[in-house]
Amino acid sequence: MAGTSRHDREMATNAKRQLAECADPVERLRLQCLARGSSGIKGLGRTFKIMDDDNNRSLDMKEFLKGLNDYGILIEKQEAMDLFRVFDRDGSGTIDFDEFLITLRPQMSQARKEVIMQAFRKLDKTGDGVITIEDLKGVYNAKNHPKYQNGEWTEDQVFRKFLDSFDSPYDKDGKVTKEEFVNYYCGVSASIDRDVYFILMMKNAWKL
Repeated sequence: MAGTSRHDREMATNAKRQLAECADPVERLRLQCLARGSSGIKGLGRTFKIMDDDNNRSLDMKEFLKGLNDYGILIEKQEAMDLFRVFDRDGSGTIDFDEFLITLRPQMSQARKEVIMQAFRKLDKTGDGVITIEDLKGVYNAKNHPKYQNGEWTEDQVFRKFLDSFDSPYDKDGKVTKEEFVNYYCGVSASIDRDVYFILMMKNAWKL
């Protein structure tokens, strides 16, 4: 995705600056993720996924605290516990994993959400809700990649590198779910102020 690394740097700098004067615990966690760039929220999601041993897509306080710690989020234990209670809306002692990530994502307009889903559907050729190397073969041209042209990488390696940019830094499986794709673009979206520019960027990037 050309053009996002500059936005990424600007966003990370802005997030760090805002963090210094932010008191709201949810916003502070969001800013700590965004300070890591576009994949910050997605990376935290993946860390929690690894923590969720029983695959019930929910986290108790202990898993939540460990996940924040493993991901390197700097937070006082009391603040983390307060944060947990914010997400634990029904007071059940567990938080819903998907709800947590949705709450943490920066707000996006409907127009931005629609263009992200258009791109996902275009890439997910098989329509099974997951983008794989097979899906990319007819949609993304690896032959234009400089490392393919100089013989350093095969076509599959180019595809894999491409998928890795959407995947989590710690658990790259060569598959990108709808959730990971949206989490990635939530990060990108946070670095771009105007809807018009974001939509244009998406349309150009994916030839929508």
